Amino acid sequence: MRFSLLLGFVFALNVFLSQGKLELLPGSEKIYFNKATQTHRLVGTVSFIYQGNTMYCDSAHYRERDKIVRAYGKVHITKDDVNLYCDSLVYSGSTKIARLWGHVKVRDSAYKLSSDSLEYNAKTGRAIYRNQGKIENSTNKEVITSKLGYFYPNTGTCFFSGKVKYKKQDLTMTTDTLQYVYEKQTTYFHGPTTIKNDSIEIQCEKGQYRVDVQEGLLRKNVFIKQKDRTIYCDTALYKETHQLFTGNGHVRIYENSQHLILLGDYFHTQNNVSQSTLAGHALVIETKQKDSLFLHADTIRMEKDSLDERNIFGYNAVNIYTKKAQAVCDSAHYSSKIGRLDLFQNPILWAQNGELKGDSIGVILADSVLEKAQILGNATAIMKVDTGSCFNQLSGKQIDAWFNDSVLTKAKVSGQAWTIFYPLEDQKKDSTLTRTRKGLNRLYASALIVYLDSGEVSKITFFDKPDGVFFPMDQIDDKERYIRNFSWNPMLRPRNPYAMVHDALD
Repeated sequence: MRFSLLLGFVFALNVFLSQGKLELLPGSEKIYFNKATQTHRLVGTVSFIYQGNTMYCDSAHYRERDKIVRAYGKVHITKDDVNLYCDSLVYSGSTKIARLWGHVKVRDSAYKLSSDSLEYNAKTGRAIYRNQGKIENSTNKEVITSKLGYFYPNTGTCFFSGKVKYKKQDLTMTTDTLQYVYEKQTTYFHGPTTIKNDSIEIQCEKGQYRVDVQEGLLRKNVFIKQKDRTIYCDTALYKETHQLFTGNGHVRIYENSQHLILLGDYFHTQNNVSQSTLAGHALVIETKQKDSLFLHADTIRMEKDSLDERNIFGYNAVNIYTKKAQAVCDSAHYSSKIGRLDLFQNPILWAQNGELKGDSIGVILADSVLEKAQILGNATAIMKVDTGSCFNQLSGKQIDAWFNDSVLTKAKVSGQAWTIFYPLEDQKKDSTLTRTRKGLNRLYASALIVYLDSGEVSKITFFDKPDGVFFPMDQIDDKERYIRNFSWNPMLRPRNPYAMVHDALD
């Protein structure tokens, strides 16, 4: 805002209240002079010019010795396009302070200031209202209201406090304390603040905001609400143009239309760029009807494709969690539309009591429930079958695995297929059924199809000429116990989806 109203008003007061002589205009009815007190008293219809300012009132006192001017009743001062109105006015030339009371209004061609009372200090150039004030711009519908207002026109700064409200077109700002530098079109607020327009609501406790371009630096307990997104963070940079947003510290975002919750230490996005970045203990939660998918990484990048579908990429220390399946790797890609999750660089996938590994793993999910996995390169699948050291094992160049409600039920092993499993034998004695391990079965083939029930091998189909051997439990050759590059990694398995977020929800 230009605040030419205030500048003009200050100039008018400075000139009018400086030393000089009164020039009465025709029509002033009565003039009295008290020689003892050196006081001029004007009554009736009073009008005069003082240093280029024209003043009208019902009566006025001018004490020449003390340089005190008092005006009463329908006071009106005009200078160029600035007009000042009040019920009464007093000015002390010794203190350089003017006080105005009753229906105070200051107008120019664009602005109007209204208040019950106003004080102006000519030494400091400060104007103050203390009992509700209102500033209006008739050209752009700009309005500021507050209980207390301080104006420093020489420095271009204003201070407002007490239920401050700023409104301009669709923009509304409410706060406890507001500093406004009108040359920079920038507000600085201290205390709980709410900023609204047609597309967004912002809340914070401290910060600054440019009202001309609607962009701000927000601090402390930041809350931002848009049509399909809600954001919480410690500090934020927001720009209305392109909806640019950068958040830092305890970032928590709810993407309602995408069914996503984002947690981290840093987040950046803008509407005209397809990428968004989440970093620092980053966690994306996809909420679904059957289960929720948790994807954690050091850095997560979200990208929209040409069909406006979102893809999620995780980098470094990736952890993935659902209730019935978990995974770790160093990088991952997730496409929500087709429910595909690709794991790269030392991936491990856990489902029930099974652990699957390879050079890369492609996972198909239905509503965050594991349906199928394809393991490429050094593929292995290991199921722990007893509390001891017995494991049913699969190994090959590629494993295609099928799941029922995230439980492995079928696996096709291709290329140097290798299986080791411990078949069960049912024994019934005195109506009591017991199951014992018969021994170790090892089988080589070019390809195998293995059917499983709760991690136990129920059927095997093999191709070409297999190479097999069986060892009773008490005659197992230790060299035959494990597939090549066997490793069992229960300590790496994610157990808590929030464990690595470091209380990001608090």
